[in-house]
Amino acid sequence: MSDTTTTGSATLPADMTPQRLDKWLWFARIVKSRSLAQKLVNGGHVRVNRDKAQAPAKAIRHGDVLTIAVANRILVLKVVAPGTRRGPAPEARLLYEDLAPSPDPAPLSADGDDPEEATGTPGAATAAPAGRDGPAPGRRERGSGRPTKRQRRQIDRLTDKA
Repeated sequence: MSDTTTTGSATLPADMTPQRLDKWLWFARIVKSRSLAQKLVNGGHVRVNRDKAQAPAKAIRHGDVLTIAVANRILVLKVVAPGTRRGPAPEARLLYEDLAPSPDPAPLSADGDDPEEATGTPGAATAAPAGRDGPAPGRRERGSGRPTKRQRRQIDRLTDKA
């Protein structure tokens, strides 16, 4: 396969070939299907270089920055290459560079101590760390759903309910 693509009368390097936005989102495994990619774009959840994408057929190129609101999070991706197929996840990750900042750890208090100690919550500093069973009793990760029966019993023990 050559490193150039002929588009009409112009010859472009392979990484400069424009590609449909919905197709690229599908190749990069941002969404599970092209129809979901089209709905995402039509719903106004995708921006290309800070401008809201108007149509799923919007042409994107190497270097474009996509801001995508999907699944309760915001992805900021820089297009590194156009997709040629929907391959495995490691291959899909080669199509983009993630520009989103990593989530900040819990902020420290003014004197540099543990933030849980600074809140004055009783037992917060002595709570068991997250282990194989998940977060410590009484603490739940946001969006993790209803507690299991075991977790409910642990919460009851922690709050001294009999």
